[in-house]
Amino acid sequence: MVEKLPPSKGRTAVDTFLARVATMPAPAAAGRGRLVFALDATASRERTWAQAQSLHAEMFTAAAGLGGLDVQLVYYRGMGECRASGWTGSADRLLGLLGKVACIGGETQIAKVLRHTLDEARKGRIHALVFVGDCMEEDVDRLCTLAGELGLLGVPAFLFHEGDDPAAARAFAQMAKLSGGACCRFDLSAPEQLRALLRAVAVYAAGGRKALAELGRKEGGLVLQITHQMGA
Repeated sequence: MVEKLPPSKGRTAVDTFLARVATMPAPAAAGRGRLVFALDATASRERTWAQAQSLHAEMFTAAAGLGGLDVQLVYYRGMGECRASGWTGSADRLLGLLGKVACIGGETQIAKVLRHTLDEARKGRIHALVFVGDCMEEDVDRLCTLAGELGLLGVPAFLFHEGDDPAAARAFAQMAKLSGGACCRFDLSAPEQLRALLRAVAVYAAGGRKALAELGRKEGGLVLQITHQMGA
């Protein structure tokens, strides 16, 4: 028999869970941020991968005045390959890592990215996960469960969606909400959109909600969209 949830006064179980996630500590206003930068490296992502190479330094530059940023690159591709680099605070080092990876066809492995981020967060504070992808071919309920676990550990997931895949759009939005993060669609033909999104997450990781809110007020657009989703 399925156990029934206790009655609530105007609040669902999901609302209660999200309220709990919202109380998780945000990054400190000062100090070095730690960000997991995850990319889909399957064949359809070749153009986005090249764009990420050209924009990666934006994250470090944006975080520099707020204490700096350490980034770990995570990517998946091919037949079950999912890899993570060491942590680096160097834009040149991250570019070197990106430059060594070629995109290979395969199915999505977002669950592996989420589980890896959870493992890293249990070892030491992770301020944010950013994931860039265009599709989702996995059990959405499992992904949402993992995203919720990230939220309970205070690790918001920022999911940036390229394209118009409706399944991916729905899944990314749910995962972002359950983790306490944000989800935005971007157009690959407009590189300034991805640039703004990556810069916003770096600012959040290094400076917290206040720094993100200030950036949103200054830049508007997609950055302001993120701040609204974050309640910043």
